[in-house]
Amino acid sequence: MVNEWKEYLDYTGTVNYTSTGKPDSTWRGRFSFEAFEDLHGFNRILAIIARRYLFHDLDGSLLLGDPRSRLELAYHAMCAWCSIPDDEEMDRQSWSHRTDFRELHAVFPDLVDAEGRGWFYRHYCAVMDFAANNENLVRKTYAKKAPALMVEFPDRWRNKIVAAQYPILSKNTDASWPLRFEDTLARALELGPLCNADIELSQALKEKVNKDLPESIPAKDFYMVYKLIAYYVANKPEDSDWVVLPVTNFDYYFGDSNFSHTYLSRIPEEILVRSHKYDISRYRVMPEYLP
Repeated sequence: MVNEWKEYLDYTGTVNYTSTGKPDSTWRGRFSFEAFEDLHGFNRILAIIARRYLFHDLDGSLLLGDPRSRLELAYHAMCAWCSIPDDEEMDRQSWSHRTDFRELHAVFPDLVDAEGRGWFYRHYCAVMDFAANNENLVRKTYAKKAPALMVEFPDRWRNKIVAAQYPILSKNTDASWPLRFEDTLARALELGPLCNADIELSQALKEKVNKDLPESIPAKDFYMVYKLIAYYVANKPEDSDWVVLPVTNFDYYFGDSNFSHTYLSRIPEEILVRSHKYDISRYRVMPEYLP
């Protein structure tokens, strides 16, 4: 979550679809299983992808010039990543907003293949296939849900990507849609280049955090609190003590929803304070727990 360049690589690179046992989440990549059920949390993911094409070259180095000159490229990168092949019974030309972007394969070969299968579509299919065929390596509930989720996914994903393409001022725009490509581009410009550095807490600070965490948070999961503190340091604006907390994406990063459903509410306010304002979750780490 702190090294955003690595985050970009995780969202666009090769995933190892293997597992050593049920606690192992390697086969899901940088997602929890709930991500595939709910299809939420893509605002941050697409902003990471857009920022790569707005600000960075292939090796991560910064590009020269005005990033606004690359808005169309970044928009197309998001389309490529989200691409899903058309239903054979559909008339592609009748759609005002398409979801099959196979023509972008030449520009973004890692984001979409020649058949219109975007990175996320390919990942989703591989995850569901692994879950359905490896019940001994995944939770039984995952194996049971996988076949139905795979059947439902194409229509759900197409609807989501069609809605994401509506212009902000379109009469069809609905404020309840949480994902829109134009919003994502605006946010990407505001956020700027991807962070390409890791922040490690000192052993002394970790021990201080450990001492003040409640027994209801297992010691093996203290690292989640360390990551929260490091993320705060990396993202704190100059004019505020508050940082937006991407709760869903932290769940994805940790591999399950224990973070948001159980541990987050148990972190004492002596360490961090949370606030929910204007439908945005945010938090503030107390000064004595900062590196």
